[in-house]
Amino acid sequence: MAHDHRGHGHHHHHGPGHNHDHAAPTHLHSHMEGEDRADEIAMLAGQFLEGFREASDKASYLRLAGVPLEIGSESGGKPLRLVDVTVESAWQVGAASPGFGGGDLVYMPFPGQMIRERVNCRLTYVSLTERRDVDLRRFLAEKVRD
Repeated sequence: MAHDHRGHGHHHHHGPGHNHDHAAPTHLHSHMEGEDRADEIAMLAGQFLEGFREASDKASYLRLAGVPLEIGSESGGKPLRLVDVTVESAWQVGAASPGFGGGDLVYMPFPGQMIRERVNCRLTYVSLTERRDVDLRRFLAEKVRD
């Protein structure tokens, strides 16, 4: 269904399943791309991890969050089963990059207030012949895809 968006001069063609009333006053049709999309996924990942850490029943939490306990094989083999949820913290305390002209490394330590925790989560699936690690952010991006 094609529709116009007042104010930004273009329209969109939408296929089946996108058949809601665009004229309704409650219709929000955001165009989240790039950095906004990454921020949304980071926020969702943070909320997922907070809930997962606090959940007294981790298996039930995963089910409620829609994390599949089994995924298909990319090689056509038997399905892979979820065996591990790994949560890791990393603290970036500085940045390093090659200096102009070559051989030196430019190192910039961060002041204390710039040091932030980065939390990564990996879902590990296995079969007898295959292993696949799925990054939580990638899983969430696919789950909430427009």
